[in-house]
Amino acid sequence: MVKLQLDIKADSRYGFDRKRVRAALTKTLEEHGQEGKIKISLSIVGERKIRELELRYFNRDEVTDVLSFPLEEGTEMPEDFDGNSLGDIVICYPQAKRQAMQWNRIVDEEIEFLAGHGLLHLLGIHHD
Repeated sequence: MVKLQLDIKADSRYGFDRKRVRAALTKTLEEHGQEGKIKISLSIVGERKIRELELRYFNRDEVTDVLSFPLEEGTEMPEDFDGNSLGDIVICYPQAKRQAMQWNRIVDEEIEFLAGHGLLHLLGIHHD
């Protein structure tokens, strides 16, 4: 059984269903054999911030939908956390909104999809 500690950072103008995202991430973790306490950080940001991260970490000057940053080995965890921290997922809300319109989905569905996609990257599952 997974006990997910999901730390969400989002500007109030970026509204989405946090319970839906939490449930989807928990389900994905369980489907991939994860158990126990797991910590994930989820940030919902604007285009300027995602572009800044793309440039700094991937040397690409572009807006993307989701980035994942696995926790690096040797990173110190707070003493009061006795679980497994996977890392950070960053979603660009304006891009998610555009994609939701493109795919005829509601924004909550797109945010859920992107969070799940980012989680797969944190678990080491990558696409071509």
